[in-house]
Amino acid sequence: MALSARLEIRQGQGLVITPQLQQAIKLLQLSNLELDAYVDAELEKNPLLQRDERDAEPDAEAPIEAAQDHATDRMDDAGARAELDTSHDEASPGERVTGDAQNDMADSGYGGAEAGASVDWSKARSGGSFEGDSDGLESVLTREQTLSEHLHEQLSASGLTGAQAAAATVLIDSVDEGGYLRADLTEVAERLGCAEEMLEAVLAVLQGFEPAGICARDLRECLMIQLKDQNRFDPAMAALLDNLQLLAKRDMPALKRACGVDDEDLREMVAELRALTPKPGASFGGEPAQTVVPDVYVREGLGGLWHVELNSETLPRLLVDQRYHARVSASARTDQEKTFVSDCAAQASWLVKSLDQRAKTILKVSSEIVRQQDAFLAYGVEHLRPLNLKTVADAIGMHESTVSRVTSNKYLATPRGVFEMKFFFTSAIQSSEGGEAHSAESVRHKIKQLIDTEASERDVHSDDTIVDILKTAGVDIARRTVAKYREAMRIPSSVERRRRLKETA
Repeated sequence: MALSARLEIRQGQGLVITPQLQQAIKLLQLSNLELDAYVDAELEKNPLLQRDERDAEPDAEAPIEAAQDHATDRMDDAGARAELDTSHDEASPGERVTGDAQNDMADSGYGGAEAGASVDWSKARSGGSFEGDSDGLESVLTREQTLSEHLHEQLSASGLTGAQAAAATVLIDSVDEGGYLRADLTEVAERLGCAEEMLEAVLAVLQGFEPAGICARDLRECLMIQLKDQNRFDPAMAALLDNLQLLAKRDMPALKRACGVDDEDLREMVAELRALTPKPGASFGGEPAQTVVPDVYVREGLGGLWHVELNSETLPRLLVDQRYHARVSASARTDQEKTFVSDCAAQASWLVKSLDQRAKTILKVSSEIVRQQDAFLAYGVEHLRPLNLKTVADAIGMHESTVSRVTSNKYLATPRGVFEMKFFFTSAIQSSEGGEAHSAESVRHKIKQLIDTEASERDVHSDDTIVDILKTAGVDIARRTVAKYREAMRIPSSVERRRRLKETA
């Protein structure tokens, strides 16, 4: 068969994910912190965008003028100048697609909300004056010393030099926030091209730093260093450290045999051990913890109704300056300038519309979750209903992937606390009486309640007993599922619970 070149025309259907669609999908799954960072980056890139601060500041002229100057400087690079205004009512997405991607982008963002609280630099403007209180710039910028900084300060005064100081720096950089060394000495020795014995000597110096127990490789070594620092490390205490697993099980008879001590000595040794610090580095500063800011507020209204509203502080409020765009377009001369202006206008309009649609989607999904789980809000976790993504997606006419993205890293503030949206999606456990299925979270709560009521060793429920009690209450559950839920809640077995109750009796 001879090979030949020929032209063919074929017709088919395909799904094309445009850059705008990718942006809409990305915005949908961002948390409020990630969204704020993304918007800040877009404001830097696009001179046609600005935050709407008319409601946040009584005098909005200064911010607008600053934004105008910044935007003008940005447009000068493209050979154009203009001014600012806003409107996002008539932005259109342009291309349309079908399939799951259309469902994903159908609700992808929001606009028209407060930009959040601004930083108050009024205290910093005092510039560290000696008059009055110490609310100067230096007090604003202070922070806690980190563990790494604390160890490096001690290293500079330790007397280690040359290769030993360099090796100590590498080991300090491998210490985690709890104060434990998370590097293998053999691997570090190979990487640095030095003897492992030298690293052992350097590590011994580091383990003499403050706080006591620092740079240990495991819990036993951490406790041993602290005991040596208190001059309380003896053969009996060494045997106790070698049998920490028996202490975790509270097997006191086996511990007495292993340590060779009587009951009184063992109690004193255990009390000394409990007075030690298992994480010596935890008292130092680190990365500041991010406070969970709810995306949606749920409040109880009259007649048992629940009101769902977006948290305006998490919604960036953006504006597109149409007059500025018109003036710049009129003054653009080259094709490069016209393309730049056109791209900025299209991107700004699409971003504002995507943000607006994202807010509507979050509100729609949140409202349906509240509708499905109203019994939990009213009566507690025992009334949490089984719920999956498909149920919510079918109820609001969206795709499951859209609901999944909306519920990622989003939080609801309810009268019962702040919960991640994923919390309300729980698997179903069938009823033994053929009735309504039970939520896995409510079953875990019932298991914990049964165990919390155990007052003596005779009242301890085994996993099989818990299965029988739950089946009597209409919950059809297997013993291995009870064991899995119990272990997930870090509840010991019935044998260990019975031993603890016997010791405290």
